[in-house]
Amino acid sequence: MKAFVRKLHTSTYLRRLPSLGDVTPFTPLKPDVQAEDSATPVQKEGRQSLVKAFLYGSTSAKQEQAEQSASKALMRGKYVHEITFHHVKPEYSDDYVALLEETFPKIANDASNQCKLVGSWRTVIGNLDTFVHIWEYDGYTGFHVSNNQIHSKDYFIPYNEKVRTMLVSRRSNLIQEFRFWGGTAQPHTMGGIFELRSYTIKPGKLLEWEASWKKGIHARRQVMEPVGAWFSQLGALNSVYHLWQFADLEHRKISRQKCWELPGWSDTVHETVELVDIMQSDIMVPLSFSPLK
Repeated sequence: MKAFVRKLHTSTYLRRLPSLGDVTPFTPLKPDVQAEDSATPVQKEGRQSLVKAFLYGSTSAKQEQAEQSASKALMRGKYVHEITFHHVKPEYSDDYVALLEETFPKIANDASNQCKLVGSWRTVIGNLDTFVHIWEYDGYTGFHVSNNQIHSKDYFIPYNEKVRTMLVSRRSNLIQEFRFWGGTAQPHTMGGIFELRSYTIKPGKLLEWEASWKKGIHARRQVMEPVGAWFSQLGALNSVYHLWQFADLEHRKISRQKCWELPGWSDTVHETVELVDIMQSDIMVPLSFSPLK
């Protein structure tokens, strides 16, 4: 499907504050461009055994123990991701983006920081005046090392002082990739828009939700371009995030309609809707320096 989009504007303001009218044409990735799960067959078998042990184990286990087991069963475990939400004062949006354009590439390109910028976006439908950033770390050790390094950098200190004056609020969650997803998408330029779907799962129901969802996700991949799927470990607990990419809103509508024609999808929705307390959908466009576009 071709996306019908306006040409990119060249004004400084619109370059810094992308909108739905400024998305680039959409080119889907080939399947082999998606990141693959690097686990060996033995590791995969061990993870499957862990899921079975949790699903069919003792029902008298404490909820805390169950949640710990669920996390081990669900997570891919290779990386730790951080998703941050910056609610920016509207009058500072232009300055905020300019500040990030100057600072974030320096952070991401500094090898001593041991982190990678997955993507940065501006929300255009949903939580307005909000910018979303996802970072990738080599485990919790990488997260600690990166934060210690970054906060001591000459380029970060003035950034931190300036950005605080521009924000209404900010929050951060440490999240893990779902095992069934196989890995977050690698940097690419496909064009179009992104949808971040956020779910708050009922406490104690995350593993049940994952078991139902992964049955239908294979069908959905046939008609939608997946980017990433994570669940929270620290911050807002029982939270799930799915990131998708579309040519435009019409492409999104058609793709979602096609899902209902695929075997198993209606069952997945029926099973998972009972396990969710809150759902949120935000349409986003990437910033100029975002590795995912």
